[in-house]
Amino acid sequence: MEKVYASCAEAVADIPSGASIAVGGFGLCGIPHNLIEALLEQGASDLVTVSNNCGVDGWGLGVLLDHKRIRRTTGSYVGENREFERQYLCGELEVELVPQGTLAERLRAGGCGIPGFYTPAGDGTLVADGGLPWRHNADGSVAIASPKKETRIFDGREYVLETGIVCDFALVRASVGDRTGNLIFDKATRNFNPLCAMAGKITIAEVEELVEPGAIDPQQVHLPGVFVQRIVHVGAQGKRIERVTTRPSTGSG
Repeated sequence: MEKVYASCAEAVADIPSGASIAVGGFGLCGIPHNLIEALLEQGASDLVTVSNNCGVDGWGLGVLLDHKRIRRTTGSYVGENREFERQYLCGELEVELVPQGTLAERLRAGGCGIPGFYTPAGDGTLVADGGLPWRHNADGSVAIASPKKETRIFDGREYVLETGIVCDFALVRASVGDRTGNLIFDKATRNFNPLCAMAGKITIAEVEELVEPGAIDPQQVHLPGVFVQRIVHVGAQGKRIERVTTRPSTGSG
């Protein structure tokens, strides 16, 4: 099956409104920005996203938020996006916050066909007991709250039942990919990308470098091509920094 698509627009053309999409990246590191921009132009709305975070204002998933294309999102961190905060507090966006390690394992479990697992993360908090605001009313009151989760004792310790995540589509970014879908991620860009790719029924990868089958040493493959259905070559591009935290140089004299 030919997996290489001529453009990002062609690769996302059939994503319908209402689709669930796992999106790779951490902050702005390793996000599939070209695919996100193509999805914005494509026009799908009422989307349900799963991603560590929702980008920033005007970049990454933030562009879909800016155009109110996302109905619900599941993630771990939301602190860098003012429009996200506004939509959530005004009742325009449903948000499920998940401990970061739990989110990673839920994506991995979904990709491996594991329906659920137990974890100590969140036990004794609103994550397990329920009551986290998922959606607000326009007046700020809670419209939908998270449900109480099942717990179980193992060796005298209580654990919380979490479910695997499977999405209709996944959008990821890799440094190198071959035409059969095997992917390599550069350093920190590996983050949530392999996990999101595993969780998608149809996974679309944008790659900086596209090579022929056999060009990647099998021992260097980070994600096997069995998890990837579509590939788009986007080339090397400049990358945005979410927040510069280095100090100005004071010189050596």
